[in-house]
Amino acid sequence: MNTGKAAVSGWLSRPAEWQARWVLGAALVAGVIRVGLAAPGGGMDNAIVVRAAEAWLDGLSPYADRHFLYLPGAVLAAVPQAVLPADVVRYLVPAGVSAGLVTGWACALRIHGVAWRSRFAVYGLLGLALGFAPFGHLIALGNWTVASAAALPLALLLVCRGRWVAAGLVIGAAVAVKPLLVPVVLLFVFARRWRALGAAVLVPAVVSAGAALAMPDPAGFCTRTLPFLLRGDDTFVRLYEASPGAVLPRLGMPQGAASLLAFAAAGAGVWCAWRRWGSGGPREPRVVETAVMLMLAAFLVSRPSYDHYLLVVVPLLLAGALVPGAAARGKWFWLALVPQLPGFTWPWLELGTRRAFKDSATLCVLAFTVARSCLRPTAAILDGAEPPEAVEPVVPVSRSAF
Repeated sequence: MNTGKAAVSGWLSRPAEWQARWVLGAALVAGVIRVGLAAPGGGMDNAIVVRAAEAWLDGLSPYADRHFLYLPGAVLAAVPQAVLPADVVRYLVPAGVSAGLVTGWACALRIHGVAWRSRFAVYGLLGLALGFAPFGHLIALGNWTVASAAALPLALLLVCRGRWVAAGLVIGAAVAVKPLLVPVVLLFVFARRWRALGAAVLVPAVVSAGAALAMPDPAGFCTRTLPFLLRGDDTFVRLYEASPGAVLPRLGMPQGAASLLAFAAAGAGVWCAWRRWGSGGPREPRVVETAVMLMLAAFLVSRPSYDHYLLVVVPLLLAGALVPGAAARGKWFWLALVPQLPGFTWPWLELGTRRAFKDSATLCVLAFTVARSCLRPTAAILDGAEPPEAVEPVVPVSRSAF
């Protein structure tokens, strides 16, 4: 047993000092005020959704703006912002995004039984807020990815507690606003939880159909948004996409070859997730790693794929760092996060339109890290050790129906 690691884990599990909690609170509040002072609409991405809601209130089609990439339910969800005073929205939106990220972190911690008042909880969230650039980017943009960042940890927490249908409802509610978590429904397929799968599919279907009927262009998402997403031909959006299919052509690779490579990587990721689910082992890391691998596989091939999508998976992985054998304990996890350190100047990459190269590096290394963890033998996961070249036979771990 590694007593050094045990001592560190024990120290991190103890309650955090009041000074640390105050510093965390000050950092979060400062981020909200900073964005509120700089962004009257609550952020550029949030403003797109609000404009869509305003267009609907004026009797126009929300999908006239091709940058509005959300399902019809998001239009109705944005209506309250469209009628609120701008001075309220500019602070309400970053505060809501921050609250969503805190909620996601809190649920991720509870999956692994980590106390919210522990040093690990406080310092971990402080590290994300100050040391992980996409955290600040998401708050500044006001992007609705925050719904997925909060919903996925909550859904996985419910899964770990055996409440599959409730988890399906949570995933469905998030998809009804933004279809980012669609890949996670494969978790229900792997587990053969058909009622949960039905809930995850039925909720966004009903909400989207009902909202679409209230639109002047009911099929706008299918006729305008889906073709835009499949083509991915927006020159402005392409500069910020982190998927290999978008980045590699900028480095000289033919688009066809880049897309084929991205699809192959995504397919390999889904296979790794399926292998991880079938490998058994402790419930919590099994659920988290399977779901995270599914999401990363989607990010490798999706168009668009932005840096703030990483906030859907990174807090989930980081929250398990105290668990032996967790992916966050490996060196590759931390190397993947290095390009996202704020304040460090990367030669030739600091131009805003070149940030996608850093984001793609993080995405690919993170996908490799989780895939490697998914393919480790169950015995290695239980022991928290790296899989050796040759091991003596072990007693197989029972694969429960969970």
